[in-house]
Amino acid sequence: MALTFYFYDTETSGIRPSSDRIMQFAGRRTGLDLVPIGEPDDILIQLPPDVLPDPYAVLIHGITPQQTLQDGITEADFCRYFNDNIATPGTIFVGFNNVRFDDEFVRYTLYRNFYEPYEWQWKDDRSRWDILDALRMMRALRPSGIEWPFDDKGGPTVRLESMTAANGIGHENAHTALADVDATIAIAKLMKQSQPKLFDYLLNKRAKKDIAELVAHEEVFLYTSGKYAGETLKTTVVYPLLSHPKRDATIVYDLRFDPTPFLNMNAEDLAIAWRLKRDEPGTRLPIKTLQHNRCPAIAPLSVLDAESKKRIAIDVDQISKHAETLKNNPEFKNNVARALGILDEQQEQLYLVASDVDSQLYQNFWNQNEKQQLHTIRSHAPATLAELLPKIHNKRLQQLLPLYKARNYKEFLTPEEYDAYESYRSDKLYAGGPASIYAKFVTQLQQLSSQKPNAKTEYLLTELQLYAESILPANNL
Repeated sequence: MALTFYFYDTETSGIRPSSDRIMQFAGRRTGLDLVPIGEPDDILIQLPPDVLPDPYAVLIHGITPQQTLQDGITEADFCRYFNDNIATPGTIFVGFNNVRFDDEFVRYTLYRNFYEPYEWQWKDDRSRWDILDALRMMRALRPSGIEWPFDDKGGPTVRLESMTAANGIGHENAHTALADVDATIAIAKLMKQSQPKLFDYLLNKRAKKDIAELVAHEEVFLYTSGKYAGETLKTTVVYPLLSHPKRDATIVYDLRFDPTPFLNMNAEDLAIAWRLKRDEPGTRLPIKTLQHNRCPAIAPLSVLDAESKKRIAIDVDQISKHAETLKNNPEFKNNVARALGILDEQQEQLYLVASDVDSQLYQNFWNQNEKQQLHTIRSHAPATLAELLPKIHNKRLQQLLPLYKARNYKEFLTPEEYDAYESYRSDKLYAGGPASIYAKFVTQLQQLSSQKPNAKTEYLLTELQLYAESILPANNL
């Protein structure tokens, strides 16, 4: 089976994949030589009337809800097209920060519309990769052949618009999905031409089994992540402390930091130190969860040359000393494992208390019987979807079904179903009074309008205000 890349990007109504929506999806297929195959996809997706977009997101990409309604397709139609025409066998999905952002939006979209939300990235020789961390590692370890930009504060950056500008790559209409796709392909070509060995190494080490193998066989290794400091090019040397008991992941310690201050902490104190943000007071535990299925950019320590050590300010003797300390203190590892259990339990509680079924993707995987029900629902006539409810025993599926019909097939709603959806929309948009979704939306519009917007911004803010008024639930008029 021939492998192909599918470079893609989304423009969304906000940054939360559980509650926000894809408004524009664009993608282009290429061979592994990065030469385009066929025509690109550029799709607007209708925003459902129970979602108000974040005004700041709309100001970035310039797509109004009205545009999605006029020129877009429903989420159900998009998922059908995506499943039949995009997620073909042998596809490697690629983007610029897609693993942490776009992939999550696609996953939630498939979940809401009764498609299995994970198989598109692993079944039938499909997989995924992310250009962003690969690019960061290339800057840290093998930067020659590429111009590397700095931000307005003088710090290193690999933002897509900055990279294209620094390297003379055309990138008009940045933050429109197809323009960003083409820019990502151009950056990938530059990476492959400039540093083919590192490019191919990271591409071929994207699978979780390859990541797990490297982690298991290396005592310490290089790790590039956006969570690490920009001044050392987001790259450090880490020590694998322990395997995550519930996920394909490894807990790693950043060896730039002396572990001695943490050795006598109990699990509760370690959990608190682990949670600390960089700008919060206290000593932050320099530990991170390296998830094997998120294409992390990792490499053996042997790839470090003299210039790389200077570039990322690595003191090998200090690193070795800190690794030895960890190795000789097994009780610290045990306490970290207990701290992980505390944090995981807190995270699981967040999933369990999520009241909106849209946010419950990660509660459980679908079993085989439920997967069959997904297919049954998708293939059922929209007008009679409600007939399936007595046959469905999974609570999430029961709650999703009426929303699926209302969002995608509103013309088939019965008067009772219409009233129920109006009540749902009213509760969702107005619950909480001053803290409600609608109140926050209005406050954002007012704040942005008070900042002397230019003509384009003023137009977008007006369109947002008109859209909000147009979807006001009937019982709130």
